[in-house]
Amino acid sequence: VQLQASGGGLVQAGGSLRLSCAASGRIFSNYDMAWFRQAPGKEREFVSAISWSGGSTYYTDSVKGRFTISRDNAKNTMTLQMNSLKPEDTAVYYCAARRGAIDYNYWGQGTQVTVSS
Repeated sequence: VQLQASGGGLVQAGGSLRLSCAASGRIFSNYDMAWFRQAPGKEREFVSAISWSGGSTYYTDSVKGRFTISRDNAKNTMTLQMNSLKPEDTAVYYCAARRGAIDYNYWGQGTQVTVSS
């Protein structure tokens, strides 16, 4: 599956952004999906995930209550609605997919999110 992330940008603290991940090449609904992020000088970290059906979602503690992950299997897309953004959310955000595996083994290119204070 090929993944294309978009929607990043520059926003002030407290603002919102909506990231999208478009998938192609395979049956999208077969894949669990996730968002990861990597800030400058830091390791890549998990942000949020959604099961293949959309029935289960997961969030890292620092974004709970502010970010919402969703997917539309009919449109082969996944989104991450990010509200109440903080400067520490600044990072390159990556979408990822997995099917029947522990690790996410399909990755899109990143999209830059910058939150100014």
